[in-house]
Amino acid sequence: MVAYHDDEWAIPVRGEAELFERLALESFQAGLSWSTILRKREAFRRAFRGFDPPIVAAFDDGDRARLLDDAGIVRNRAKVDATIENARGVIGLRDEYGSFAAYLDRYAAVPPPRRPREASMVDLPASTPESDALSSDLRRRGFRFVGSTIVYAFMQSIGMVDDHLPGCFRYRPPVD
Repeated sequence: MVAYHDDEWAIPVRGEAELFERLALESFQAGLSWSTILRKREAFRRAFRGFDPPIVAAFDDGDRARLLDDAGIVRNRAKVDATIENARGVIGLRDEYGSFAAYLDRYAAVPPPRRPREASMVDLPASTPESDALSSDLRRRGFRFVGSTIVYAFMQSIGMVDDHLPGCFRYRPPVD
């Protein structure tokens, strides 16, 4: 958990496989602890072939059965099916916007919003109007397991928002 926070969380991500991985892992985390997902992360990467969207989008019934039989990952049929469908959605977004990252940029403030100097854990939202809008558009496009809370966690993880708090070595105060 510490290494993930220190080395990855809220640090901007632009690569398609990395973005798709974060979205998929946040979706799999629904109802579970993040530590469970992180412990299984390498198994997820192997099972989902590095989260390369074209590869995952081509998964068939045999792949689905393989995933549901893999004790190294979360074996939830709805989440497995959603990940495969979401890979297809990522490809559609790439075709429409040039990249998944370019699509996400439509929902990102530059620079990413940061918490004020007096912020604490109670000030961190579970969702925002931006995550509501992104979630709604993703669902409209056929994505699943992308409710606003999951999408906000995804936005945090890829650096679209910076929710590091004062006292954290990664905290940077807002630009005035």
